[in-house]
Amino acid sequence: MSIHLGDIAPDFEQETTIGRIRFHEWLGDSWGILFSHPKDFTPVCTTELGAVAKLAPEWAKRNTKVIGLSVDPVGSHAEWAADIADTQGATVNFPIIADADGKVAALYDMIHPAADPKVTVRTVFIIDPAKKVRLTLTYPPSAGRNFNEILRVLDSLQLTDRHKVTTPANWQEGDDVIIAPSVSDEQARALFPNGWKTLRPYLRLVAQPR
Repeated sequence: MSIHLGDIAPDFEQETTIGRIRFHEWLGDSWGILFSHPKDFTPVCTTELGAVAKLAPEWAKRNTKVIGLSVDPVGSHAEWAADIADTQGATVNFPIIADADGKVAALYDMIHPAADPKVTVRTVFIIDPAKKVRLTLTYPPSAGRNFNEILRVLDSLQLTDRHKVTTPANWQEGDDVIIAPSVSDEQARALFPNGWKTLRPYLRLVAQPR
């Protein structure tokens, strides 16, 4: 099945490195990031899992749980975690799903036969506390994922959920944002009493709300 933005993320029960979990129950009221890798002991993904582990304080700050996935069993994940700690200087501090039967891969359309019919592609899903999918990304096997970009999108989603704004190209935390087109100037005066800069009637820049 294809996963579209706004869909409820499919629930599942599967073995992981922290035991058997039911996905929605494990997420609770947190945001979630589910990311897959083709198999254990692959070089690019080894660097990625190390990078995600090092970002643990950033995920916690954003009330976000991260979880990895591959088609290998739990024992293989544990052995790989030792390699990650040794080569990346970071202990894997999040669960990795052991999707040996491919159940989760099928639910999330992670098997792309034209790429490789036996392993999962490298996908990322951001899931909000209502269990809705808010971002999907699929990477080629040769390009490591940019988890700072994933953090940036997570910040944008959380900001724009709280305030009637959107974020421009290359936005970073603290930059000006765009007043949402659905907000009239009259409404904007109440929401943003310090004013804004109008570049076009549809493009109004305002300081990032706090």
